[in-house]
Amino acid sequence: MNAVKTPLLLRIGEVSAQSSLPIKTIRYYDEIGLLSPAVERSQAGYRLFRPLVIERLGFIKRAQSLGLSLTEVKDILEVHDQGQLPCDRVKQQIHGKVQTIDQQIRQLQALRAELQDLLNDWQEEPSAHLAETLICPNIETL
Repeated sequence: MNAVKTPLLLRIGEVSAQSSLPIKTIRYYDEIGLLSPAVERSQAGYRLFRPLVIERLGFIKRAQSLGLSLTEVKDILEVHDQGQLPCDRVKQQIHGKVQTIDQQIRQLQALRAELQDLLNDWQEEPSAHLAETLICPNIETL
């Protein structure tokens, strides 16, 4: 007798335990289409996951830790699901993240310099007559 082997399917609780992600997060990822090739529905409508979902969730977590949005992750996974390596797309997105971080660093350095100048010129006891028109003269009289 030749029985057709069906792949082992995991319930959502098992996926949660193996991936260290809350069930609510896994449901959300499924709802927005991040898990589509790895999830099926039982006759009763329960989610059943192929074991490859664990690696997929690991990729999602790693990509997010690198600053990629779920929309960007979805784009990458769509390329992968078409049988292609999405490494070029990932590289472009990471390059964009590096540029954004560099810009944020420059903005923070400029803000830090402005704050330091403010502290350097700080008047511990500004003139009392300024209280009539200003909230904090040290900030408002730049």
